[in-house]
Amino acid sequence: MANRIAQIFKKADLRNKILYISFLLVISRLISNIPIPALDASRLRDFFAQNQFFGLASAFTGGSLANLSIGMLGLGPYITGSIIMQLLTMIFPSLEQMYKYEGEAGRAKFNQYSRLLTVPLAALQGYSFLVLLSRQGIINVLSPIEWLTAVSVIIAGSVFLMWLGELISEKNLGNGVSLLILAGIVAAIPSSIQQSIFTYTPGDFFTYIMFAVVALIVIVGVVYISEAQRNIPINYARRIRGMKVYGGVSTYLPMRVNNAGVIPIIFALSILLFPGLIANFFITSSTPWLASLARSVNTFMQAGSLWYNLFYFFLVVVFTYFYTAVTFDPKSISENIQKQGGYIPGIRPGPNTAQFLNHLLNRVTLVGAIFLGLIAVLPNVIQSATGITAFTVGGTSVLIVVSVALEVMKQVDAQLSMYEY
Repeated sequence: MANRIAQIFKKADLRNKILYISFLLVISRLISNIPIPALDASRLRDFFAQNQFFGLASAFTGGSLANLSIGMLGLGPYITGSIIMQLLTMIFPSLEQMYKYEGEAGRAKFNQYSRLLTVPLAALQGYSFLVLLSRQGIINVLSPIEWLTAVSVIIAGSVFLMWLGELISEKNLGNGVSLLILAGIVAAIPSSIQQSIFTYTPGDFFTYIMFAVVALIVIVGVVYISEAQRNIPINYARRIRGMKVYGGVSTYLPMRVNNAGVIPIIFALSILLFPGLIANFFITSSTPWLASLARSVNTFMQAGSLWYNLFYFFLVVVFTYFYTAVTFDPKSISENIQKQGGYIPGIRPGPNTAQFLNHLLNRVTLVGAIFLGLIAVLPNVIQSATGITAFTVGGTSVLIVVSVALEVMKQVDAQLSMYEY
C-alpha cells in the first residue's frame, strides 16, 4: 500500500488530479457549513434531534441540512432531476433515442436537461423546507425580499455543488456526485463517534460490540457483492483475410451482481425525502382533506416504521432493475458480439443471445437488488435492536463509502497501468 501511494504521488498528472479533487471536496464542505441568515440555531438542533425523518435527510447530506447552510439540499435536486429524466425515457421515445443511440452528443444534451430541471426542483424543495421551519418558529419572520434571497441562495448552492461534482467527474477518478456524498458521510463520522462516546454507559458494552460486529459483516458483504460478477464465455470464430488470421480466441463478458452500484439507494432516498417534505408543507393547510392527506403521508413516510422500511426496500429493488436496464442493454451487446464474429457457446447469435443475456441479467440482478434493499433498511433494524441512533444511515453509509472507495481505487490502478505501459 505504501509503495502504491508513493507511485501515485510520483506521477505529476495523477498527483495534481488528486490534489485538485481534494480542494473541490474542501470547498463543498465549506459550502455545507455556511448558514443562511435569520435562523435560531438552538431550535434548529432540537428540531432535528426530535424529527427522525429530517435527521435521516441531514445525515445523508453530511449535516448540511441540519446546519441550514447554503448547500442544505446537497445534490438532492440534481439527483431527483436525473431520476425524472431517466423515467421520461420510458415514456418519450425521442428521449430514449437521444440518450441511448445518439452517442456522446445525445448524452450531453440529455444531461443538460437534467441540469436545467435541477433549478425548479431546488426552488420547490428549498421553499417548502423554509416554510416548514418558519411555522416551527426556527426561522424568523422574513420579508418578501428576504424570502427571495434565501431561496435564490439555496438554488445557487445546489447548482454550485452540481458543478463541483461534474468538475470532479472530468478527472476520471470516480463519479463526482458519489464523491461529494462520500465527503458528507465521512465529515459526519467524528460527530457520530462523539455522540456515541457521550451516551455510552457500562451496560451498553455488549450492545456496542454487537454493533461493531454487524458493521464488520456489512463491510465484508459490501466488498464481496460489489466485486462479484458472472463471467459469460464468448468465443470468436476464426477468420482469414489475405495472409492473416483473425479471431479464434475465447474470452468472457463480465456481468456484475451489483451492476447499479449505490445509485438505486441514492434514487430511493431522494424519492422518499421528497413526498415527506411536501406533506409537511401542507400539514397545516386550512383545507381539511388536504391536511388529513398530508398527515397520512407524513405518518406513512416516518423513518423507522414498518411501511417505510417495506417501501424503501421496494424502491431500492425497483431502481436496481431500472438502472441496470438503462446501463446494460442485452440487445445492443448481442448485436456487437455478432458483428465481431463472436457467440456464446450453445446459444445462437442474434435474438437468442439477447434473450439469454436478458434472462441471466434478471437472475443476477435479483441477488444484487435484494442485497441493496437489505443494506438500505439495515440501519433501522439495528437501531431497533441496539438502541444506538448515532449512526443514522449506517448500512447505506457503509455501502456508499466502500463502493466509492473501490471505484476510486480501480480508476487509480487503471491510470497507473497506463503510465506503466
